[in-house]
Amino acid sequence: MKNFFITALGLFWGFQCAEAAEEKIIRISTDNTDLVLQVAENGRLYQTYLGEKLLHESDLKKLDWQIHPASDASVSPRGWEVCSGSGNEDFFEPALGVTHADGNASTWLYYVSSSTKAVEGGTQTDIHLRDDEYPVNVTLHYVAYEKEDVIKTWSEISHQEKKPVQLFRYASTMLYFNRPAYYLTEFSGDWAKEVQMSTQKLEFGKKVVDTKLGSRAAMHTQPFFMVGLEAPAAENQGEVLMGTLGWTGNFSFTFEVDNVGNLRVIPAINPNASVYELQKGEVFTTPEFIFTLSNKGTGEGSRRFQNWARNYQLKDGKGTRLTLLNNWENTGFDFNQNILVDLIKETKELGVDMFLLDDGWFGNKYKRSSDTAGLGDWDVTADKLPDGINALVEAAEKEGVKFGLWIEPEMVNPKSELFEKHPDWAIHYPNRETYYYRNQLVLDLSNPKVQDYVYGIVDKLLKENPGIAYFKWDCNSPITNIYSSYLKGAQGRLYIDHVRGVYNVMKRVKENYPDVPMMLCSGGGARCDYEALKYFTEFWCSDNTDPVERAYIQWGFSQFFPAKAMCAHVTSWNKNTSIKFRTDMASMCKLGFDIGLKEMAAEELEYCQLAVANWKRLQPVILDGVQYRLVSPYESNHMAVNYVSQDASKGVVFAYDIYPRFQEKLLPLKVKGLDPNKMYRVKEINLMPGTESTLEADGELFSGDYLMKVGLDVFGFRPTQSHVIELTAE
Repeated sequence: MKNFFITALGLFWGFQCAEAAEEKIIRISTDNTDLVLQVAENGRLYQTYLGEKLLHESDLKKLDWQIHPASDASVSPRGWEVCSGSGNEDFFEPALGVTHADGNASTWLYYVSSSTKAVEGGTQTDIHLRDDEYPVNVTLHYVAYEKEDVIKTWSEISHQEKKPVQLFRYASTMLYFNRPAYYLTEFSGDWAKEVQMSTQKLEFGKKVVDTKLGSRAAMHTQPFFMVGLEAPAAENQGEVLMGTLGWTGNFSFTFEVDNVGNLRVIPAINPNASVYELQKGEVFTTPEFIFTLSNKGTGEGSRRFQNWARNYQLKDGKGTRLTLLNNWENTGFDFNQNILVDLIKETKELGVDMFLLDDGWFGNKYKRSSDTAGLGDWDVTADKLPDGINALVEAAEKEGVKFGLWIEPEMVNPKSELFEKHPDWAIHYPNRETYYYRNQLVLDLSNPKVQDYVYGIVDKLLKENPGIAYFKWDCNSPITNIYSSYLKGAQGRLYIDHVRGVYNVMKRVKENYPDVPMMLCSGGGARCDYEALKYFTEFWCSDNTDPVERAYIQWGFSQFFPAKAMCAHVTSWNKNTSIKFRTDMASMCKLGFDIGLKEMAAEELEYCQLAVANWKRLQPVILDGVQYRLVSPYESNHMAVNYVSQDASKGVVFAYDIYPRFQEKLLPLKVKGLDPNKMYRVKEINLMPGTESTLEADGELFSGDYLMKVGLDVFGFRPTQSHVIELTAE
């Protein structure tokens, strides 16, 4: 893509408007998608096209219909402005709202220049806009990842007014659509019921999906969505917009259908209680909004996101992942050094890579024996672990496994030494009765001293215990008692500067300890965004590990995330299901265990050891292969997913009978993504000891073409049964 520069107008304080150059079209392209922007005769920037890639560049010049309304020609073009400001002639939701130093709340942005440059994986386009009456500048950034068909966009806002201005809207972008109908699929729920998918038709007016939780921001709804264009989003057909915002704080998605049936999509930080005072020369950077526009359904869109994430966004996206044994479901807070050493031995026996010590290992004056005390005091509890963390690291090394540790460094219990010394470091009201969520408060990460303290927790642990190989980083409380002693009269910055402070800490950890993998956790799946995942290798999908519920949770998260980013553990939740069903459900993601081996029967332990060995052997296919969702639990009483290696030489099928109805019609399972001309050996794995496969096709050889067009009979009538099938090209 060529660089070009067009001067559209001058600054109001200096020079005169210059004539626009002939070239007025900005094309942002992937291999299959075009986003086309155009400078109109009035000098402002409009979207003229977003859709399937156009084959002929000459056609781009004909895409001006959307910025020339058929009504009164004397009226300025209305609608489809790329960064519509408040107070202009547009009657609908703006992307940018600024109250200037003189109290004027209008902003009209005009095109100044644009440029392109190559970046890792794609092409970045930067577009500079400026208000004609005030020294306010906006730079729009777009990165088009051509091969992955993903576009990432964000904006930067700055000004040179003599006094601060107030930002009351600051969207990452605006996208427009002109279709007969729009259907929004959102992902909402609560603790232990994350990413429940629901679809509704968008009619005239605004539908807003947002959060106001501050820190544990995605507890009630996740920061991603799908919009089916013309029809509800479907797995394998139809046009669908899939988008997600990289922001770990309050977010807002606005979907507005206007009076003539056009849709504008506005992803942003939620401006609730966040009128932001922007200083002269300060740059306000919005979060990255990442989207793909698929005309082959959500399955194709998901594969684009998963491939893009592994290649460019997820920390160590091309690396391997550690299987683990966690102690939480087994012991809770009730453990000591000897119990943990025994569990480390169980880690070795199970065959996983690492033992993870969860909550309850710290605090002395206020011991962490429940969730009411100790948060903030990150010294090892002497009577629980008399020889410290290093003794556990050494015990793990002796068994040939790694050692990981749970932390919750952004939080504090009022019953702690930290709170006694620095009550001003916690976010809480100075003049009202304090209310608590889970007996804790959130540390004020807008304060650089608090950032240093939180980073110091991780730094000290790793320096004193260099054998720590992994952190589970939790965040169990939203922000309550919303007041910052540090910000004083600038409380509108709190929600935003706090999240920026969280990122500052995460960046420092990654820069200084780049090889330490970390799990992003927040009372389950309340942190699941692609900005935080720049610093974390994976995230905890949910505290709910019931395998039936996990079918829906994992199906939902897979719409936007690769399997290697999604942690799934085998636990004792829903003991009515077999250890095989629980393990097979967890095996379709990054596998872990949170269960005591002593509560297992001998054959159950033997099965788990076999399943771990199979998962580790097939990790390259499951975590780095191409995923195909085959049967949805939302649309049937079953679920199935398959993965295929990049060279199509190996496949893994996960099939689950959830709650089949009596003698319901069972259909063959058609695999996807295979090479139709290769022959594949079908082999059921993960069988309980002493049992044989019930699949008629087990051990047989089939062409990829047959498996994709005819399929395999894998489903049955018994509730909570599962099959894991390995396909090997011969």
